[in-house]
Order: sequence, then structure tokens, then C-alpha cells
Amino acid sequence: MILAMDVGNTNIKTALFDGKEMYKYWRMSTNINSTSDEYGIRLSSMFAHEGVPTSSVEGIVVSSVVPTINFTLDHMLQNYFGQTPLFVAPGVKTGINIRYENPRELGSDRIANAVAAYEEYGGPCIFIDFGTATTFGVVDEGGSFLGGLICPGIKLSSEALVTGTAKLPRFEFIRPESVIGRTTLTNLQSGMYYGYVGLVKNIVRKIKQELGREAFVVATGGMAVMIAEESRAIDKLDGLLTLKGLRTIYERNQTK
Repeated sequence: MILAMDVGNTNIKTALFDGKEMYKYWRMSTNINSTSDEYGIRLSSMFAHEGVPTSSVEGIVVSSVVPTINFTLDHMLQNYFGQTPLFVAPGVKTGINIRYENPRELGSDRIANAVAAYEEYGGPCIFIDFGTATTFGVVDEGGSFLGGLICPGIKLSSEALVTGTAKLPRFEFIRPESVIGRTTLTNLQSGMYYGYVGLVKNIVRKIKQELGREAFVVATGGMAVMIAEESRAIDKLDGLLTLKGLRTIYERNQTK
């Protein structure tokens, strides 16, 4: 089985694949101060809880946007799983043409999303990842990654709003009953929720306009469900998009 790890700024999403089928899925928080043993014990404990031996892992692929913990994770995976992981980095075969001016600037998670979006849904396809940052990407009908855009994530925006003001309180990100709020709390919720709904709708519209044709829209990430309910701009929710892309990249880098 193949272990895929998507290391984000907030969480590490991990999936165990048996062929193309996801066998198990785990999440744990990203902590730049954790040691390789602490990560190893946490991950191996999750395997043990599900009754899955770590020896069942035959290969590991990692996407990381937190380079400061890559050495720690590499060390952990070799010690606890006996495997040298494949990190998605320049030189790794992806099977797609990356039309970025400097491909080395492109986050490995966005590369994995592009691979999975085209593999699963064809092109042209717009993929949106609601993470710490909200990222948009576009692949064309030939499978080329054209580029995209990056916005502050929903949680990041709400934290900035609260910490950057003296009186605004922390609030839960939920869909308010109406756009016009009658309390400070509902004002905040409405502004953040409908602001992001409008952001997604307008960006998707502008991308399609620039492409000059319709495109399939897929979204992943924790906040995708809430935004998709109201925006009507998202055709498909796929919470495993990045991990699917990582599995595909791993397969494309194996010597037959």
C-alpha cells in the first residue's frame, strides 16, 4: 500500500491507498516543534488504532508547504516505516506541463491538485483548495497547468480581522440567517461568509471568461462544503483531491 502525506501549514492529511482506492485516512496538526519520534508515535498509533501494520506501507509520497519540518518527517518515515519518502519537488515526474514562469515557485500541493484534477475530471478544470490560504488553479484540455491565484484563507482572514482590531470579538465561521446582521457577531459572520461566496463566484466567472469557455470546477479543503452550498459555482467537492494527486505522482515515478 502507498502512504500519501499532504503537509499543510495547519494540518497534515494522510491517506493509505490500496491501488487507487483509499484504505484509511488520518489528520494531525502541523507542529514545527515536534520531533521525528513525536510524529512517528502519533502516526504509528493511528495505524495501530485501525489495526493496520506499518509494514504494509510499500511506498511513501509527501507534499509539504512547510519546508522547516521536511527533514524531521523524512527521518521519521525512514525510522518508523522503513521507507525513503518521495517528496514532490523539482525533478519529480508529474505527467503535466507546468506553464509557470518559474515552476520552482509552485507549491507541491498545487501540483498534486493539478494532477488529480486533470486525472479525475479532465480539462479544462478549475480547482480550488480551501486551506490556510485559498488557492485557485487551472488546467487546460491538454492537461497543462496554466497558473492561478492565491487568496488569504477563511480562518486566516477572520484571525487577522480580530487581532487587527481592538473591539471585534472572535467568532465561529457559520452561515448566518440573513445578509444584514443585527449584532456585531452576525455582522462578522455575514461579512466573512458572503464575502467569500462572492469572491469564489467572481473569480470562477473571471477565469472562465479568460479561458473563453466553460470549465469544470472542483473544490477541496475543510471550508469547501459551506462555500459550495451558497456559491453555486462549484461542480464537485473532493476532499481527497491533493492526496489522490500524490498517489498518481508516486506511480508516475516508479521504474517499471
